[in-house]
Amino acid sequence: MKKILYISYFVFLCFVCFFSYLFVDRNLKFISLFFSGFSSSNRFSTSIIYTGIVIIFFLFYLLFIRFFSKNKLDGKDIKTLIVLTCVVLFFSYPAMLSYDIFNYILTAKVTFFYQENPYIVMPNEFVNDPFLAFTRATNKIALYGPVWLILSGFPHFLGFGNFVLTLFGFKLVALVFYLLFLLILKKISGNDKAVLLFGLNPLVILETLVGAHNDIVMIFLVLFAMYLAKAKKLFYMITFFVLSFLIKYSTIALLPIFIFIFIKIVRKEQLNWSKIYLVSLILMFLIFLLSPIREEMYPWYAIWFLPFVVLQYKNKIFKYLSISLCFGLLLRYIPFIYLGTYLEPTPTIRQIVTFVPTALFSLFYVIKKKI
Repeated sequence: MKKILYISYFVFLCFVCFFSYLFVDRNLKFISLFFSGFSSSNRFSTSIIYTGIVIIFFLFYLLFIRFFSKNKLDGKDIKTLIVLTCVVLFFSYPAMLSYDIFNYILTAKVTFFYQENPYIVMPNEFVNDPFLAFTRATNKIALYGPVWLILSGFPHFLGFGNFVLTLFGFKLVALVFYLLFLLILKKISGNDKAVLLFGLNPLVILETLVGAHNDIVMIFLVLFAMYLAKAKKLFYMITFFVLSFLIKYSTIALLPIFIFIFIKIVRKEQLNWSKIYLVSLILMFLIFLLSPIREEMYPWYAIWFLPFVVLQYKNKIFKYLSISLCFGLLLRYIPFIYLGTYLEPTPTIRQIVTFVPTALFSLFYVIKKKI
């Protein structure tokens, strides 16, 4: 049974990897060999295939959870599935659903190649740069903190000026921090189920191992800070919390939590970590809900609160509400894939598909409780 599961999951991942290259931009001359124009000229078919991928991904995910609960999968199996996912999807095209990785690359180029301050100088000021042809939102200064700029220097320099090497260098950064996060999550939770719930969540996989978003770096630093707090290493706890904030500013929401932890440790008082995780979940979820004030509710923002959901893995309501929300968030891409525009009705449809799965699950749960 396990062998069939592994093989079918591997074949599925290979298809996802292949499918990602249908989204290669026509202006991306560095990998023009892979340009097919399929996603833009066959929008309906692409939308159907993507929807099918999301559904199958979640079916596998729920199957993994069920098998683990019935002891048909163990910690070793979870590690194998995670390694399999990492190896296959590392080679996927990262701009399948988002162009953020190109912004990372171009911002690093502004910083280290052009040696300009990316918080003052916008990428589009370098009018002859070939990266402008396929990078979106080049009329903005750097959106992320200085620690992310420093980290982005590693794939920039190790790419040796080669775009493809640099592109996959950024994917490698995301993959490494994904694995580091799972390692710390295992140490904190002491449970393989938490690793399963986060590491094999389809949203986490698509937004981290495919899309290479830097949110995984930010949230790793936060969780590592909490790990250090448990070891009562206050200086390092503060250091890593500040580092997380200097990746992406949303973790400022957890400042009250870390102040509370600091005071409790200084006073040598006991900490209720279950309550700390719960309050952290609430605070990061509120920041997630408020994200449209700045721009919009991007699916990868769910990575901000998901770690604290899985640390409450015994709470079935949190678990399945988060799964239904993650499912809805991944459906947000469908209106743009199909219509090819960010104008109406795309925003309205996005709002509907995001929360309908969660609303339906909530309704189902209430009815089931009453029956």
